[in-house]
Amino acid sequence: MNFLTIGHRGVMGVEPENTLRSFVAAQQAGLDLIELDLHLSKDGALVVMHDAEVDRTTDGSGPVAEKTLAELRALDAGRGERVPVFEEVLEAVDTPLQAGIKDVAAARALAEVMHARDLTARIEVSSFHDEAVAEIARLVPGVRTALVASRYGTDVVDRAVAVGAATVCLDIRRLTLEIVEHARASGLRIVGWVVNTQDQLRLVRALELDGATTDYPEIKRTGRFTA
Repeated sequence: MNFLTIGHRGVMGVEPENTLRSFVAAQQAGLDLIELDLHLSKDGALVVMHDAEVDRTTDGSGPVAEKTLAELRALDAGRGERVPVFEEVLEAVDTPLQAGIKDVAAARALAEVMHARDLTARIEVSSFHDEAVAEIARLVPGVRTALVASRYGTDVVDRAVAVGAATVCLDIRRLTLEIVEHARASGLRIVGWVVNTQDQLRLVRALELDGATTDYPEIKRTGRFTA
């Protein structure tokens, strides 16, 4: 498989993260995959936001889970953008998506949408939480899953295998050759994050990773020539 470039929350280095504007920019830049994050609103909508609170990325405050979709819609998510729901992203871009989920409840809501829209081929589901990966795999047979980790050792490979994940998405600041070799021996794909500089890109290419998650669209262009 070719080296994949994955847009982190769209292209959050140049556009407001996890907004339709950011996702469209990622698609226009030709990124292979677009990563986004999902939370449930108070009334059960799958909203696209990374944090459990709205404070950092909007002009509001408080937990996502304590706000209705209408309340979330009233917020400015940057440059006049609104907090999107997952279904809007599906309509706005046709690039394959990596949907990050935070818990089992989000896994169940996402599974409903995936079944209703026949999205198994288009969506890869990722999570830091083993139980969420296991739940989406149970609910959506054949779904591609990825276990994400920021603090880990070789144990992350064993955890991924245990929940049936095909990919590990790993913080490159802790990545070692030993972990890469263990993942390869277990048949896993490896994606490094976050890759925003040429030195970071050279590292992931030297380790022969399968892809890189980036905040900037230029990585797509330069990645072709970096070995």
